[in-house]
Amino acid sequence: MANYRRGRVNEAMAKELMRILPTVKDPRVSTAFFSITAVDCTPDLKYAKVYYSTMGGKDGDEGVAQGLKSAVGYIRRELAHILNLRQTPELTFIRDNSVEHGAHISKLLDEVKPKENTDEQ
Repeated sequence: MANYRRGRVNEAMAKELMRILPTVKDPRVSTAFFSITAVDCTPDLKYAKVYYSTMGGKDGDEGVAQGLKSAVGYIRRELAHILNLRQTPELTFIRDNSVEHGAHISKLLDEVKPKENTDEQ
């Protein structure tokens, strides 16, 4: 039962974070193009890891990370207003590299794939 509730809280937090983040006044966050890929709360709902993915180069990723770190108080306060939780979790933002990793694996598989020989027909 607790896992079911935690899953609902994770989904609600991810949904609301996508609404809150464009309102952050820090230009490193408000002008960046990124998405929340997952939220993982601890069983006691005191801490939450927020996984995000950015579009663009590595240079912009550091700015987004710093912007999110500086705006964590505002983001947490807005979450507290929206979600009706006894205690709002402390947020930790973690960059999710799974999209780039998947693209890299796909590229490697394409290189290994045998090429069809049309001369033998």
